[in-house]
Amino acid sequence: MSESLLASSVTFGVYFVVMVGIGLYVYKRTTSLSDFVLGGRRLNSWVAGLSANASDFSGWLLLGLPGAIYLSGLGEAWIAVGLALGFAGSWIVIAGRLRVYTERARDARSGDEANSLTLSSYLENRFADRTGLLRGVSAVLILAFYLFYVASGLVAMGGLFEDVFNMPGSIAVLAGMAIIVLYTFLGGFLAVSYTDVIQAVMMWLALLIVPVVAVVTVVSDPSVGTGGELSVLGGFSGAGEFSLGGVLAPVVVVSGLAWGFGYLGQPHILARFMGIRSVRDVRKAAGVSVSWAVSAMLMAVVMGFVGLRYFGFEEELPNAENVFPALIQALLNPWVAGLLLAAILAAVMSTADSQLLVAASALTEDGYRAFVKRDASALTLVWVSRIAVILVALAASGIALSGNSTVMDLVGYAWAGFGAGFGPVILLSLYWKRMTWTGALAGMLGGGLTSVIWDVLDKNVLETGLYAMVPAVIVSFAAIYAFNGLGKVAEHMDEDFDRVDAEYRRESQGAGV
Repeated sequence: MSESLLASSVTFGVYFVVMVGIGLYVYKRTTSLSDFVLGGRRLNSWVAGLSANASDFSGWLLLGLPGAIYLSGLGEAWIAVGLALGFAGSWIVIAGRLRVYTERARDARSGDEANSLTLSSYLENRFADRTGLLRGVSAVLILAFYLFYVASGLVAMGGLFEDVFNMPGSIAVLAGMAIIVLYTFLGGFLAVSYTDVIQAVMMWLALLIVPVVAVVTVVSDPSVGTGGELSVLGGFSGAGEFSLGGVLAPVVVVSGLAWGFGYLGQPHILARFMGIRSVRDVRKAAGVSVSWAVSAMLMAVVMGFVGLRYFGFEEELPNAENVFPALIQALLNPWVAGLLLAAILAAVMSTADSQLLVAASALTEDGYRAFVKRDASALTLVWVSRIAVILVALAASGIALSGNSTVMDLVGYAWAGFGAGFGPVILLSLYWKRMTWTGALAGMLGGGLTSVIWDVLDKNVLETGLYAMVPAVIVSFAAIYAFNGLGKVAEHMDEDFDRVDAEYRRESQGAGV
């Protein structure tokens, strides 16, 4: 066994043991569905902020974005700009109000305080929907899109294991998923959140170290690398030629920036807002989270350009999304490389575990508990959630093993579905007092279905290259306003809105927000 393979095996093994150890540590603290799904709403600012980062910036950040920059140049960086703006906006506009509303909105059926644990239950209670349609449709959308999202992480994991260990991708997918399922199964939300903190630190350090080493190497020895001269101010065509017009093309700019709106509807990120200790903790958590996100995306963009300079188009990597691990292996000591490759694995796992948990929560809270057995015991619900984690993992593994879609394609598909299907609905639910359940249902269906239809329509007919998020969000807002009048605002909905608004303002002022 080579030193490089030995180092990677040891570091990956230690990483796996630590993750499972955290799951075992919090196992006995997980005694109710609230504990399993939201950690009992007791995350502090640092854990909430870093967990939001780790659950969001998956293999896309360390594999997809550098690979896209490597192939297409600075035009792809508009995605990072849009995400930075959207991420900051979600903390400012959504986090505090959603934290209060999900706890205070009264049960749609009983009229008691409901403590909504999922987005689906929140929507049902917020709009006093007794038909079950809002809860059922939103749960189906969550499950459908998360299967693709989790699959994207497994594709990234398979590529990493194949590159580092020369292991068949299918075996890598199954092995990695088994580890994720184990600690998520054991500890639920707390295990996922605590492991996220470690994973966020690992990811950020890896993004800092590798570009710095690569830049120093190239600058100190111009003969290193094959990329030749290039300009970071422009984009690159497939032949490696400068194209400023490609960077500033309206479709490229609008599509890239539109990714930012997706943050308003991502259930695995919104769950961190719901699980934070109080509104008073939001401001500090936002500062930690946004600082991490902006710096990490900037370093990922630099990584793509450094990879282009080092490897060049003439000797293009077989898989551009492996530019980061390729730089690690080319530039660093095997033992340091092993630690940094484990950071890429952390990026993949930190998102996949959060998504698994939200999808499993949808099956349990919005499926089993809502429609099968409303009076199920706390212990029963925890075990149903654990079984749901396994079922979702198996389904996502099937998708990952069945096709050859890139990480970026799969993430883009799911991101648009969530952003358009839930973003407008969540945003207006927090700020529009007269919104009704019919408007919310129309917005979810309109946005979610348009994001799916647009992909097929644009690829085969229109060929505009416009990201599906743009038309899907427009359709969602239009559908909400068009169909809102078909529903009614119940009296207690007005009372809940005023009560939540007053509590949010009081808590925000106390925190200096």
